[in-house]
Amino acid sequence: MSRRPAAAEPPVRSEPPGQSAPPGRARPRWWRRPWVAPLAVLAVAFVAFSLPPYVSLDPSRSRVPAPAFFPPHYVMLSLHVVFGSVAMLTCCLQIWPWFRERHPRAHRLVGRVYVLGGCLPAGLMGLVVGLATPFGHVIRASNVLLALLWLGCTIAGWRAARRRRFVEHRRWMVRSFALTMSIITNRVHTAVLIVLLQPELATTYHGDQALLTQTAAGLGGWLGWVLPLLAAEWWLERGDARRRARRRAATRTPATPAA
Repeated sequence: MSRRPAAAEPPVRSEPPGQSAPPGRARPRWWRRPWVAPLAVLAVAFVAFSLPPYVSLDPSRSRVPAPAFFPPHYVMLSLHVVFGSVAMLTCCLQIWPWFRERHPRAHRLVGRVYVLGGCLPAGLMGLVVGLATPFGHVIRASNVLLALLWLGCTIAGWRAARRRRFVEHRRWMVRSFALTMSIITNRVHTAVLIVLLQPELATTYHGDQALLTQTAAGLGGWLGWVLPLLAAEWWLERGDARRRARRRAATRTPATPAA
């Protein structure tokens, strides 16, 4: 008896955020990403701590000394902090699957705020402030490269969404989110390095606390964004590997002969 050829599988296409889940695939539950709430709390706490000196319009409250060769430093830094705070807070909503699926219009609106009212102006101001940093060449190189990557990933993700290439959009935005939150890991690494380097203050640094702090800030600046970006790439590749494994397993399933 001849066997009828199996019907071809329809091509898999990218679905925009908020697309209704197909039959057999459950909608994401709000509690399936337990790390979202702690991240949001951490972001709000960080913004509450970082923002006040830069909305007071008082340069004497700045936590970064202004270099003498760049008088607009405080203004640029304040704009960077304000727009960066917008990016951090909106980022917490954008990475929440439940919010994306249940509120697609709000997701798109918040996404525009994240890009146009957060990352782009914050990245441009960060590029200027990074070039004018008073903490040396090591942290200057880190800040400039971070700003360029942050702008590049965000713009690439935004353009992919406008072209309805939602798989690419998701990948670029995961990278953008990792760089957005890297300011927190930057501060953590710098604080830990200052503590770890203290035993070398009298020897390696000859009692110069400012030099030790500058070294810790330089190392912390690089580690602060390189490690989160590597973690984001690992997470993306792991997800892709799992999807490829599921597709291979599905193709190995023997077809049922037609009657």
